[in-house]
Amino acid sequence: MMLRRRPYDDLYARFHWDLPDELNLAHQVCDGWAATEPDRIALIDLRGPQRRDVTYGQLWDLSRRVEAALIEKGVMRGDRVGVLLSQSPLCAAAHVAAWRLGAISVPLFTLFKREALETRIDDSGLGVVVTDAEGCETLRGFGLGLITRDRLPPASLGSHAGVVTGPDDAAVLIYTSGTTGTPKGALHGHRILTGHLPGVEMSHDFLGERGDVLWTPADWAWIGGLFDVLMPGLALGVPVVAARADKFTPEECGRICREGHVRNVFFPPTVLRMLKASETRIAGLRSVASGGEPLGAEMLAWGREALGVTINEFYGQTECNMTVSSAGSLFAPRPGRIGRPVPGHRLAVLDANGEPTDGEGDIAVKRGSASMMLEYWRNPRATAAKFKGRWMLTGDRGQWEDGFLRFLGREDDVINSAGYRIGPSEIEDCLMAHDAVANVGVVGKPDPVRGEIVKAYVVAKPGADPSALGPELQDWVKARLSAHLYPREIAFLDALPMTVTGKVVRRELKARAQGEAEGNNP
Repeated sequence: MMLRRRPYDDLYARFHWDLPDELNLAHQVCDGWAATEPDRIALIDLRGPQRRDVTYGQLWDLSRRVEAALIEKGVMRGDRVGVLLSQSPLCAAAHVAAWRLGAISVPLFTLFKREALETRIDDSGLGVVVTDAEGCETLRGFGLGLITRDRLPPASLGSHAGVVTGPDDAAVLIYTSGTTGTPKGALHGHRILTGHLPGVEMSHDFLGERGDVLWTPADWAWIGGLFDVLMPGLALGVPVVAARADKFTPEECGRICREGHVRNVFFPPTVLRMLKASETRIAGLRSVASGGEPLGAEMLAWGREALGVTINEFYGQTECNMTVSSAGSLFAPRPGRIGRPVPGHRLAVLDANGEPTDGEGDIAVKRGSASMMLEYWRNPRATAAKFKGRWMLTGDRGQWEDGFLRFLGREDDVINSAGYRIGPSEIEDCLMAHDAVANVGVVGKPDPVRGEIVKAYVVAKPGADPSALGPELQDWVKARLSAHLYPREIAFLDALPMTVTGKVVRRELKARAQGEAEGNNP
């Protein structure tokens, strides 16, 4: 179901979802190509000293070996299979193998430490995880069945054709960043990829042209890396580069694009700012997509000059992604506006009564979008709260302007830092577990490079030494959650602003952080 080149209004009016009764992600991204064009390049592996091209036939074979290992572990339809791997052929193969069995894959971020992993493992009921040696060490003591590449059977077992699944059968469980509390598992059906494809094609000016090669520095454990890049590329027959580095640098980014002959990239806004600050130029790109936070006129102008293309912004979230996009091949960008609704998705801005309005309101997506989650995993109360009638609430504020969506802010307290959507609650809970912390509030503080940084305002218990406690708390979060979640700044206060019911008033802390960034606060 690829978009055809025609004017945007015509595309939007003519498009409708064509979901077959039988639909399985493994067939969409691997099995179909392996049967018809097994020698076609699926992945370009740049993680080693030399480039290695992985064909669809090889990906199919690797996924069948993973599938055999999963069967040996007793995995059946509906079971959850964790994937704790960074960008690699095995990561792709693990998801494919789980889907072919009718199991539910659960992507896990390799930078997560034990407490962050424990939250997701316990909630999902994971029994088996596909990982590597480093992941095995991290997961030691969890009592899980662990599968690594060196433990795979030498060949697949039998001629298993795969479990028959439909669009609404569960396929993947992706956890949110915990923006409004404990991270919630967004459960998606096998239609999730079909729902992403129009937005991915649009944001890459009709992805799938001859010579296209796709890459992102974003990890495949998040919906942006997994379903905005990896799986759409595999489904469309566009080679995807696997080259995730431990630490992003503009120099490494340039090398990957050169060696992988990359023509299409998804760069989070933080990456774009780092490239701009380092005066990096990248030649040979055909499309650049960016999402996570709005870009301004200055960044768009820089992109045209340094990257040679118009940067296409897009919008979505884990629960329903790729719903709004820009596309330089269809219409000129409007600085300050994210874009226009992607074909197949119906959006509205709702007023306080839940009715569509032309003024400021809540951004919402109408039920029926193929990329919309089935539910929050085992959380009917949160699922019910996410919807208002026929609309799914995004939690973001916006306004329509001449058919373009302007993003105005977040209703929740999500922190957008270096391309990661970070929820404060999980960090606050971790810090509160420290013996020297009496109270804490975590917010995002504006930062010229990262967009925002995690800042913690801490009330220390009597007798604590703030000068020593600050670094200790940073290490505390790094060791228990993740290096990307630790507070880069910690301030100690005598008391935090609180509601009458005892909740921290984060908006006051956010205002304080804003003032600090502007040099108005001590």
